Amino acid sequence: MSDVVIRAEQVGKQFRIGKKQPHSRLSEVLMGWLTGPFRRTGDGDSASETTFWALKNVNFEVHKGDVVGIIGRNGAGKSTLLKVLSRITEPTSGRFGIKGRVGSLLEVGTGFHQELTGRENIYLSGTVLGMQRHEIAARFDEIVAFAGLEKFLDTPVKRYSSGMQVRLGFAVAAHLQPEILIVDEVLAVGDAEFQRKCLQKISDVAHSGHTILIVSHSMISIQRLCNKCLWLEDGTATMYDDVNAAVDKYLTSFWPEADQTYREFELDESKPVQLTRISLHNQNGDPATSFSCDEPIGIDMQFEVRRDIAGVYGYLEFVRADGLTVLVSDSQDLASNPFTTLQPGRRTIRITVPPRVLGHGEYSIYLSFASKRAETFQVDLPGNTLAFRVSDLLTARGDNRGGVVSTLLEWKPIEA
Repeated sequence: MSDVVIRAEQVGKQFRIGKKQPHSRLSEVLMGWLTGPFRRTGDGDSASETTFWALKNVNFEVHKGDVVGIIGRNGAGKSTLLKVLSRITEPTSGRFGIKGRVGSLLEVGTGFHQELTGRENIYLSGTVLGMQRHEIAARFDEIVAFAGLEKFLDTPVKRYSSGMQVRLGFAVAAHLQPEILIVDEVLAVGDAEFQRKCLQKISDVAHSGHTILIVSHSMISIQRLCNKCLWLEDGTATMYDDVNAAVDKYLTSFWPEADQTYREFELDESKPVQLTRISLHNQNGDPATSFSCDEPIGIDMQFEVRRDIAGVYGYLEFVRADGLTVLVSDSQDLASNPFTTLQPGRRTIRITVPPRVLGHGEYSIYLSFASKRAETFQVDLPGNTLAFRVSDLLTARGDNRGGVVSTLLEWKPIEA
């Protein structure tokens, strides 16, 4: 017997923009009558109608026990796909099949009746999932304890904050043990402690053999939790068995161009201080984009200083391919902030990353320049500028060493 629990074949979802839909409810008729005088001529006319495909010919299979991370930029179709799989909306084309009981948490308050209390909604959600009352009661205390909402259990959900609704919604979805759990990026609403609990619970559910689909912009969470990855781009989908490979391709798809040793910026005379060129070089002064952990990394930044602005400083991040900010530098870290002494004209500032600081991997250099003066706070924002790679060539584990930093520690015996 096949262990496929979700199969999508040529699934597409089309939306119409600009076409006025026929009213089906009295409230819609009244709202249309009230807003009619404020609508621009031609609004809602068929001539102004446009369509777009949020999903296009999506094909994939999910097997029982898979934990599938769904990644992609905003607007790529991730939430639309989850709504289709949860049967909240119907696909425009294609077909899909799901085998098993589905629990979904797609947005704040999904599936909750706002007039009912938290207690009542727990039982309502369990009933919708096809559970018996005694099954819900057996897990009731665990759900409440996980959500941390004991004091508000008999308060109508409409009076809950968005964070409280997410906590209760996730607790219900995860603890009522659906065979397939579908979770959108709602966990970002919770606080850090609750997010930690959620990630641990998802890990526990996954290890118990349940199937999970989870949308997240946290690539570290995707790599930690998932054994497969579905990458959506402009409505099309690609399934990867190698999660790390999928994450690397996704993150580097909008990074600076690979193997680019320098970048120049178009001049903007309105900026008092502007980065005009940035370049990478090795310890010999030669242009480079690949470095060993055992050699320094040189970064030269050329500026056009047009006029004096008090309190100017620079901010830099080294961001690894999985989205983790590994190292932050601020030109104010030391007493001698170089921007306080830059004279008008073309100036250069050099940053050198010492050997054995960055671990192996691919990095992007993010830059921002600002001023403490509120009226001109943002001076220049180059953003992601250049990308480079670091390899660990001289250690026993090489690029399989792991870790964020590459510092070598001495293992030294001492007398007892």
